[in-house]
Amino acid sequence: MKQLWKDFMNGIITENAVLKLMIGLCPVLAVSTTVMNGIGMGFATTFVLLGSNLTIALIRNIVPKEIRIPIFIIVIATFVIITDLSMAAYFPGLHKALGIFIPLIVVNCIIMGRAEAFASRNTLIRSIADGLGMGIGFILILILLSGARELLGKGTILGVSLPFDGFEPALIMILPPGAFFAIGIMIAIFNNLFKLKSNGGHKHGSS
Repeated sequence: MKQLWKDFMNGIITENAVLKLMIGLCPVLAVSTTVMNGIGMGFATTFVLLGSNLTIALIRNIVPKEIRIPIFIIVIATFVIITDLSMAAYFPGLHKALGIFIPLIVVNCIIMGRAEAFASRNTLIRSIADGLGMGIGFILILILLSGARELLGKGTILGVSLPFDGFEPALIMILPPGAFFAIGIMIAIFNNLFKLKSNGGHKHGSS
């Protein structure tokens, strides 16, 4: 149980895909103009990540090593197609807003990275914990980033205007430069925060 909790928290903090490993940044920066887009992309990616981790963990012992990458891509693409068609059917507005970035989940470094580095080498239960942790970590960062950009760039949250008189949105925050600016600040805060906690723990232990 302790190992499963460690695998789960690994994706949220220790190896957070966006703020720590800095992979999968393209969709994060592109779709995080509104909270709804961020939530949609986060859950879509998590579904694919969890489904591919689960499937690859199940078939890992029967997949020849020589062709494992093509097979992993087929598995991932299957879950992406399910996600794409489901969103088009039930959330057409969100599907249209996310556009090409839904099909591009197939080549997201986070998905393939976890398939190769974790799911193909560990048990089903551990792969599920890893997929959930990585997915939730990804969702949280998308919500924080898109929330900050929508709030500062449009003066709204989930499309609801703020009840503050005289607030002037900064248009740059919903443009590409604003995305880089915001993610840079988040990475700096995240790394410094956990660096301080780590250093505090070492000092406490040495004393």
